[in-house]
Amino acid sequence: MDEENVTEVTEFILLGFTGDMVLQQVLFFIFLTIYIISLLGNITLISLICSDSRLHTPMYFFIGNLSFLDLWYSSVYAPKILITCISEDKSISFAACLAQFFFSAGLAYSECYLLAAMAYDRYVAIANPLLYSQAMSPRLCASLVAASYLGGFANSTIITSETFTLSFCRDNIIDDFFCDLPPLVKLACDVKESYQAVLYFILASNVITPTVLILASYLFIIAAILKIRSTEGRLKAFSTCGSHLTAVTLYYGSILFIYSRPSTSYALERDKVVSVFYTVVIPMLNPLIYSLRNKDVKEALRKMLDTVKLS
Repeated sequence: MDEENVTEVTEFILLGFTGDMVLQQVLFFIFLTIYIISLLGNITLISLICSDSRLHTPMYFFIGNLSFLDLWYSSVYAPKILITCISEDKSISFAACLAQFFFSAGLAYSECYLLAAMAYDRYVAIANPLLYSQAMSPRLCASLVAASYLGGFANSTIITSETFTLSFCRDNIIDDFFCDLPPLVKLACDVKESYQAVLYFILASNVITPTVLILASYLFIIAAILKIRSTEGRLKAFSTCGSHLTAVTLYYGSILFIYSRPSTSYALERDKVVSVFYTVVIPMLNPLIYSLRNKDVKEALRKMLDTVKLS
């Protein structure tokens, strides 16, 4: 397309889910409820892990960091979704869209790496239970978390710079509730093969590679569990992985569904539903997944509630 026909975009319009005002109000209360539960759940889990000495272990250190990620991850999206639902002004500035894209990508990629680190933690706990505390030292745990953030935001910088230097020459209407990659690519008129190569690199480094690491960890976990002679011991070992495996399945399943396909196969109406799941619903579910099935967390919560009652 000729340069004179390209109009510089200064803002985008977020269509959201529907133009029906009544339905928008219903969605507002649904998303507000989900967001409040997500905030309360993740803040409570972080508080329990920090305050209860029994939860000062490598596993809960990673769970606490996952809750921290989910806390900010949902906060990148939920406020703008809520505003879009009740406001007639659906616009978002170019700078705000870029910032939302950068932080959402950075937090999402960081969570991919963190879930891979948590899989390695579960492998060490099952394969070497007697040496677990030594093998997963505080320094190693902190390094894995730091590497997750570094890798996540380094890749976010790459994809953000590549995406927002595209020419958005078709229009400025984003058929979604936030600035995500598929709808932005739909608006671009100069998506070249080099950009597609960057997308494949980001997918490989942030999704496929952690997925392979998680699968490898679980293959080693299964091999270690099969060496356990007692049935009770095997079930106990499997149960320690249940919450993490559930979180991985939900998160990676939705991420791969959205981003592992070529841009020509995007179906925005269908993908919006999946996007809601991994951006808003999963951050609410993770603290429930890691608390409802965990005796230590439930005991710590019971202790906290008793302390509150006595005070």
